[in-house]
Amino acid sequence: MDLNRRRFLQFLGMGAVGTVSVSAAAAESSSLEDASGGYGVLVDTTECIGCRKCEYACNREHRLTDLPLERYEDTSVFETERWLQANAYTVVNRFPNPEDEAKPVFVKSQCLHCLDPACASACLVGALQRQENGAVTYDAWKCMGCRYCMVACPFQVPAYEYDNALTPQVRKCTLCATRTAQEGGLPACVEMCPQNCLTYGKRSELLALAHEKIDGNPELYEDHVYGETEAGGTSWLYLAARPFTELKFQEIGPEPIPRLTETIQHSIFKFGALPLMLYGMLGAVMRIARSGHGGHVETTAEEEVS
Repeated sequence: MDLNRRRFLQFLGMGAVGTVSVSAAAAESSSLEDASGGYGVLVDTTECIGCRKCEYACNREHRLTDLPLERYEDTSVFETERWLQANAYTVVNRFPNPEDEAKPVFVKSQCLHCLDPACASACLVGALQRQENGAVTYDAWKCMGCRYCMVACPFQVPAYEYDNALTPQVRKCTLCATRTAQEGGLPACVEMCPQNCLTYGKRSELLALAHEKIDGNPELYEDHVYGETEAGGTSWLYLAARPFTELKFQEIGPEPIPRLTETIQHSIFKFGALPLMLYGMLGAVMRIARSGHGGHVETTAEEEVS
């Protein structure tokens, strides 16, 4: 039995609706409960002395620079606030302490490894993936350089190798996924920290430790574990003696960023709006093309009724 063009387009549109609806339902049914069981790092900023050995360890592990350890003893870098770069997966910044000028606050920054990462959600080719252990990793072979991940990240973490004209990559902390995949393996920065202000372990246990510290010393710590709920939760968690906004931490709500964007996407695709619009446009182009070649487009009785 022959299908006219309209029936054909309707058939394709219904197929697109079914495919998209199934994908949307699967995405909406996903839960962060399993993700919260991964590993992470607890950063106690009250114990950090700003030695920058974490920076050195990270750069050495990932071969980002060839600077010797002595160069990281330069405290003049604290005069200007720094941020993550393609050749710097982590940086330490210094903030004044109004209560004791002699004891400034030092804060280590790096990718927070979200439980529901916006960068992975925005990536069109799956170059960014969250692993079972909590690390959000990057596969350069898949990356097509769209840099949507940089726009999507609420913490403004991913950096791009703009100076690399041939094979530029998106660069960020990987939570030393190769090292931590081995039993007993620690991220390079955690292993190098002389003050032990970085603690690696199961995220659930780190949260318990963080709240234990707060409850045991409420006059020292802010009653807030940064990363516990921000953006749906992160694998890197922070303790501080001052409000986090004073330490330049982003104020972000508990809703995972992908849930906000995917709600819009799923609403658009729910009834196959875009696929149907596409097929409709193709049909219109076909009719116009035929008319432009002198062909007379006849309207069938069925099309007139429709």
